[in-house]
Amino acid sequence: MTTGFTGPAKKHLGQNFLHEKGVIDKIVQAIDPQPDDALVEIGPGQGALTFPLLRRHGQLIAIEFDRDLHAPLQAAAREHGTLHLIEGDVLEVDFTALATRHGDARGQIRLLGNLPYNLSSPILFHALAHAAAIRDMHFMLQKEVVERMAAGPGSKVYGRLSVMLQAYSVVTPLFTVAPGAFRPAPKVESAVVRLVPKPAEDIAIRDHARFAELVRAAFGQRRKTLRNALSGVASPALIEAAGLRPDARAEQIDVAGFVRLANLPVPA
Repeated sequence: MTTGFTGPAKKHLGQNFLHEKGVIDKIVQAIDPQPDDALVEIGPGQGALTFPLLRRHGQLIAIEFDRDLHAPLQAAAREHGTLHLIEGDVLEVDFTALATRHGDARGQIRLLGNLPYNLSSPILFHALAHAAAIRDMHFMLQKEVVERMAAGPGSKVYGRLSVMLQAYSVVTPLFTVAPGAFRPAPKVESAVVRLVPKPAEDIAIRDHARFAELVRAAFGQRRKTLRNALSGVASPALIEAAGLRPDARAEQIDVAGFVRLANLPVPA
């Protein structure tokens, strides 16, 4: 039974193809697709995860940038199920529109994929912008990126990515993956993570653009205090009104603290 086809990886596209069956089985088990789910895979590559999911679920939407993979993917998928292939850049795909057309009964999709290391953060932020249309996400990423995503205040790796993702979703690291599970083997460990977007009523942010601006500025220069890092964005008085210390650094502030600060009215 086909578990994927083979071919050279393209280094400039950040391709590392998953091939280890035990890891693939663990990912499928973690996703646990149900009959009515609308599964959308980012970067199916050579189909290592695509085909087992098709056998389990019957159909799948996949987004693949590398045109050289389109024909072999479509051909190999036929014996496993129905593959709907979107050809192009995932950063240009409107997940909300996709969910409206192909989503489940709630109008949502489930995202998954082995994300290219060089594009992981842009893809995460792109998905975040469509969180209401996404039921959950299961991604393979560089282990250190997953650690940043799940980090809490006080951690050396706690930063903008941590705050932005945790403000809008529940981040759960699942398991690590050794380099040998890929072809070619990367020089770093990988990890699988689950993100579940929070219901709109649980996201207390009133002005999303203001929140993003504050978080970006606060972590722009990590060694600076909030007073200095947020100069021109939030006054010391406003920082104190949010219950925060102007002499604190961004890495000491929890997600709720940033939300409180963003929700305060800016003096005219």
